[in-house]
Amino acid sequence: MCYTVPTLGAIVTSALWGKTKNIKILWLNLLFCGGALFGIIDHLWNGELFLISKNIVSDLMLGVTITATIIVCWGIMVVISKTSPTLSQYTKVQTKSL
Repeated sequence: MCYTVPTLGAIVTSALWGKTKNIKILWLNLLFCGGALFGIIDHLWNGELFLISKNIVSDLMLGVTITATIIVCWGIMVVISKTSPTLSQYTKVQTKSL
């Protein structure tokens, strides 16, 4: 069940991305989607996708840890994009509305 927390993060940032079209929110959304996908594949691989473990608090804390790590990585990406002229060009990307 550890994949539920990053999955919720992916859902929330998808909604934010739809409203703001901010490229940095898109980065966070893609990181959350990757974390959620990894968790789902891992649980499918081990045949535990819908199993609730005996220690659900431990599973949820693992999900919180994964989510916190994703947010820290995203923060580093944002800081680097502000300080690096090469990466700062990617924050100015214009997106087209579908």
